Amino acid sequence: MACILIPDENRTITDNAAISAFLKPHGIWHERWELAERVCPTAPADEILLAYKPEIDRLSAEGGYVTADVMQVSPATPNLDAMMEKFKSEHTHTEDEVRFILQGTGLFHIHPDQGPVFAIQVEAGDLINVPKGIPHWFNLCADKTIRAIRLFQNPAGWTPQYVDQPVNGRYLPLCFGPAFVEGQGIENKLVV
Repeated sequence: MACILIPDENRTITDNAAISAFLKPHGIWHERWELAERVCPTAPADEILLAYKPEIDRLSAEGGYVTADVMQVSPATPNLDAMMEKFKSEHTHTEDEVRFILQGTGLFHIHPDQGPVFAIQVEAGDLINVPKGIPHWFNLCADKTIRAIRLFQNPAGWTPQYVDQPVNGRYLPLCFGPAFVEGQGIENKLVV
């Protein structure tokens, strides 16, 4: 289940309804999709896309997405650290970044025009979008694994456009451990 940390306010949000309400003014949406018994998250990409076709079709109609794929990175991915380095610096895109997480855990930091920087941790079952033009950056969590359905408005995809004065260096790329998500407090619950 997703959770939000607002470091500059020392505040966290773990309730799904509260997460959606917090994200809405930023044009970001979050949904939880059922994973159980639909398809194995390690299934071939074509099986996953077929299993989630109703949701993909709905989002495509709503957001003008024209293509979907399944991406995966893990510690076995060649040059993983170099590949992920380009997403660790604050950047924007010319189209929405839409992800439905099938496996693994990641951390999006969002730097909105209005309001403080916040982090949203996503894991299996979370759907999130980062609207085009919103400065953000992304880190993998400790297992360095993520598998996700991605939706694109341009079949060629996108590349990061780095911001001139990034703030990502002021925020730790830490993910939240299970005890934190369950509301048992923050001390000693952060994992790299």
